[in-house]
Order: sequence, then structure tokens, then C-alpha cells
Amino acid sequence: MTKQLEQFKFFNESIVKLEQTLDESKGSGLIEATFTTWGPREGADGRRFFYRAEPFMEFIKGLEASGKPLPMYFQHDDESLPVGEWTAFEFTENGMSGTGRMFTNTTAGRDLYTIMKESPNLVGGVSVGAYAEEWALVDEAGEILPDSDPDRWEKGYFSIMKGGLSEVSIVMQPNNPQANINKLESCVKDDGSVDPRDLEQALRDAGVSKQNAEAAVSVFKKVNELRDAIIKPNENEPARSDTDAVASDEALLAALERRELLQNLDNRLKD
Repeated sequence: MTKQLEQFKFFNESIVKLEQTLDESKGSGLIEATFTTWGPREGADGRRFFYRAEPFMEFIKGLEASGKPLPMYFQHDDESLPVGEWTAFEFTENGMSGTGRMFTNTTAGRDLYTIMKESPNLVGGVSVGAYAEEWALVDEAGEILPDSDPDRWEKGYFSIMKGGLSEVSIVMQPNNPQANINKLESCVKDDGSVDPRDLEQALRDAGVSKQNAEAAVSVFKKVNELRDAIIKPNENEPARSDTDAVASDEALLAALERRELLQNLDNRLKD
């Protein structure tokens, strides 16, 4: 029998993997992760879950219709400001994944990103903050265990029948080794420069339309061109010595004197 529970909340953690092939020259930003897997599983802490795709798909459908992102926190600290946001989601036969960005222009977001790069084993997990409006205890096949079964709490798996996600956090204690972070990168390099192609991709990944992303990159390129439009000296022109400078100045004075004499002579002839 399906149980009714108002805003029952629990957490499901997963290991983070930061491969050495990631572009370490990029400082922060885009992140892709596998949130969870379907079917029965037992976590490192002994909790047993049986996740189904349907409740999460229904939730994401409503979230996308609202136009709002899914918050990203550190250690489920939803009383602090988010360290990022999840903006795109994908469902496969194996599980659910998401794409988003870390707020690396904030202190918390930048610090967390730096720690994740420096020590992925220290900050090594992703955890979904899920809530259940309807839930049930099921067996390994996903069949609901009857209330009359006295061992249902010991052998059953907690399964959300209707619910969703309040947030997805980056955490230190992983619980689901089958999930991981697949990508962590940025369009901003360590020297502060930005590759236009990376910028366009970052805008697209953040939910900006192709047309608006291309327009923004076009403006960015023009700004860079104006910034770099510095008049450079003619490299083929020979360097002038101090003697050349003095000679040039004397020649200029002589020319001015001759012009003045010619003007005076012309005035006298007119008189």
C-alpha cells in the first residue's frame, strides 16, 4: 500500500570523479553529473532505495515549464546562498543526469570549485535532496510490499511514487558509487581571458538561445577588438638619434624663417 507523507525529505549521495583529462587551465563553471541510478540499491550507510524514473520525469517537466533552475548547494546547506544551479536534465534507462554551472564569481562557488580540483577525494560526492509526497516499501523487483508483511522495513526498499527534488548538492560523504561528476570546466582562463567559442558554449549550456549566444559573443569580440586597437609604431622606420632630432629641429626653424621672409617680401611688393 502506498504511503502518504507530506514533504518527506532524504538525501542520496554519489561519488564525484574528476578525471585528469579535464582542462585544468580553465578556472570554473560548467558541471555535468549523474544524479542517481534506477532500481534497487543499498548505500554505504545501509539505507535502501529503489528509484524510478517516472516521478522525477514528472517533476522535471513542471520545473522546466516554470523556467526556474534547480539549486546547487554544498552539503545541503539550503539556508545559505547557492553555489550554483542545474539547468538541464537527461533521463536514460540507467539513471538521471544534469548539467549546470557553479557560481565561480562568488567566494563560496570559487572556493568549492578550487577544492574539488585540488582534492576530489575530499569533496567527492553529489547528493539529491529529494522529497516524497507518496512513497512505498518495495522488493528488489519494485513490487510494493503489503503492510501485513512484518519484515517489510528490514527487507524493503524506499521508493518515491510521487515527489521530486528540492535541490542537488555537492557533498563530502558519498553514498552511491555508481554516480559521478562527468565534467567540470569553464570558459574563463586563469589569466582572465575568455575564448569566444567557449563563451558561446557556456551561454548555450546555461540555457541561452543559439541566436542570443551568438549575438553576445559578437559583442564580446567587438569589445576585444576595440581594446586591442592600439596604434603600433612603424617597425621599419629607423630609430632617431639625439643628433638627428637636433638637426631636424634646426631645419624646421630655418624653414619657418624663410616662410616669414617670403611673406614680408610679398607684402612689400603688394604695397
